[in-house]
Amino acid sequence: MELQHVNVKLLLENPDGVDLEPLIPVFHAWIQGQVCEELLLDVADYRHVSAGPGVVLIGHEGNYSVDNTDNQLGVRYNRKAVLGGSNQDRLRQAARAALAACQRLEADPRLGGKLRFNGQEFELSINDRLVAQNCAANREAIEPDVQLFCEKLLRGKRYSLSYSTDPRRLLSVSVKVSEPHPVADLLENLVR
Repeated sequence: MELQHVNVKLLLENPDGVDLEPLIPVFHAWIQGQVCEELLLDVADYRHVSAGPGVVLIGHEGNYSVDNTDNQLGVRYNRKAVLGGSNQDRLRQAARAALAACQRLEADPRLGGKLRFNGQEFELSINDRLVAQNCAANREAIEPDVQLFCEKLLRGKRYSLSYSTDPRRLLSVSVKVSEPHPVADLLENLVR
């Protein structure tokens, strides 16, 4: 199965009481500075939607957001454009984009250190129901790619995978790691 439209969501530590309003000027500054690999276009504010997309930085090739889908606050990268290469290349690109965004947010003084990746939980999703319906056969088909990717990203640390089985949801896997990993370490693991 060729994985396209890969999403990576990094869950935040201490998500209770996080105010997303300061993200709006931060994301606008990202547009002005074009700080990401993708062309950045606009900011959309969905904070009014309960358990929804939060604040979204819209790009041409991909979107970045701090979203609260399933009442799990996290930094999400959503690849929209088709990307060449192997499944591993596409998983690495999406993870690298999400981790780099998380690193920028953690370091931004306007956010006061309130957006921090918990280092132990992230989610991989395929945002293409036509190619990757959420069914047992597809979950089984992507598992070798997910495991290979996790081995590289986590450098042999213990982890567990759990899949959503609801056919109405995207094909996705939650990864829980035995010990926390700083964003910088995970980014370094991707380039080794």
